[in-house]
Amino acid sequence: MRWRGVSHVEFAVLDYDESLGFYDALFGWLGYSSFSSMDMEYQSVYYMTRYLNPHSYIGIQPARTGDKLTHSEQAVGINHVALWARNRKEVDRFHREFLIPNGVPVTDEPTDYPQYWPGYYAVFFDDPINGIHWELAWVPKVPSPRQVWAFYRAIRGFARSRPDLARTVPGVTWQARRTLPSAGR
Repeated sequence: MRWRGVSHVEFAVLDYDESLGFYDALFGWLGYSSFSSMDMEYQSVYYMTRYLNPHSYIGIQPARTGDKLTHSEQAVGINHVALWARNRKEVDRFHREFLIPNGVPVTDEPTDYPQYWPGYYAVFFDDPINGIHWELAWVPKVPSPRQVWAFYRAIRGFARSRPDLARTVPGVTWQARRTLPSAGR
């Protein structure tokens, strides 16, 4: 079983210097560290949550072609990238102290998303230069009974509105599972 998840993601951006200004401010506010390729083989700047694991990062490099993305068009490509928040208050502070004062387009205000997971709370926003869609999300390690019940009610509501879904929350959860081909291990 893999436990580390994604190693890194790199984005090609329209105006490299302007984009670095935006991402330096964004990731700096969130407490990330950064390093540069120093143009040794290619030009890129990387952001990570800590230097201890330099191969879990987000990279920014200059684009050679393309136009600004429009998230609402649901074009082929990455739909959005979700970053972990330390807690629910950080989501609110980030919205209030970074997104709003900097005029960053907020597509979905901070709110609860009980249909995603018990206690899921997030804000969605767009990179104003390139249109890359982002999310800052918080999920409690141990959800409260109220959060679990909200998740249960949300999933049950979907089940009642869709004849193709199971009638119970465990049934919907089981129905959502998918089996992937394995490497024969």
